[in-house]
Amino acid sequence: MKNKIIFLILFFIISLKPVTSFENKILIQINNEIITTIDISNEIKYLEALNKNIKNLEENVIIQIAKNSLIKQKIKKIELYKNINELTVEPKYLNYLITKTYSNIGLNNVKEFEEHLNMYGLKIDSIKERIKVDTVWKQLIYTKYKNQIKIDKKKITNEVTNKKTKIFKLSEILFKLDKDENLIEKFEKIKKSISKNGFENAALIYSLSDSSNNGGNLGWINSNAISANILNKLSSININEFTNPIIVPSGFLILKISDFKVEKNLGNIKEEVEKIINNKVNEQINQYSNLYINKLKKDTIINEL
Repeated sequence: MKNKIIFLILFFIISLKPVTSFENKILIQINNEIITTIDISNEIKYLEALNKNIKNLEENVIIQIAKNSLIKQKIKKIELYKNINELTVEPKYLNYLITKTYSNIGLNNVKEFEEHLNMYGLKIDSIKERIKVDTVWKQLIYTKYKNQIKIDKKKITNEVTNKKTKIFKLSEILFKLDKDENLIEKFEKIKKSISKNGFENAALIYSLSDSSNNGGNLGWINSNAISANILNKLSSININEFTNPIIVPSGFLILKISDFKVEKNLGNIKEEVEKIINNKVNEQINQYSNLYINKLKKDTIINEL
């Protein structure tokens, strides 16, 4: 009944142009932070702006995705402001991340991105704020876990120098099992969602990774940046197929190959090695991020009002 009421409230908010005339209700309290109907409405607009396929999902599913996304953002911000006073990202790097964001949805420049966001009633400043949260959060995770991040630079350099490299265009769904769930049933549920809604929307519904907001899209990943176990799983599937769940520290990982190519390294080996190292570091940061988020959730009071 509670979900039906939330759905009706949000339906009217999203349907009405002037939302200021509609009462803004508190739906969720996270420690001393709140999430309102307007927050969820704006989150849905944000998700739709970056993932056009999300509109194919049922409204109640979209609302649940938005709620989960906002809860994760709130938990991140609460933890960040325990350690810092202000979210600061170098302007040049922030512009790079903005470019990466609009390029992922097929846009060519900031002006096009601003026009696109305007169609959803969004401003680029709100996107910048979100990117700042995620960037500073990753910096925090790196600081906490940097001694546990393991990279074999010598091995990577040898592989890049001497071998042709396979590069995969990948998407992911990272999930964990809740109480009373088993892996076979959960995987069947996810497979049905992939079949019905597509991999990207299934990632929005089920994935715990930050990449879920982009439909699980990881972009092009060099095989040298992928662990031997995961690479072995990928070698057994074809383009547009996905793996069975792979055990990773933060849960279970499903990977889909959208495309791949084989390249001989004729460029700058040092740059390629650094790129692979960055990919490996980011992969491990994401794993530790999910572990830390799950830990914080257990210590956070989350009340749906």
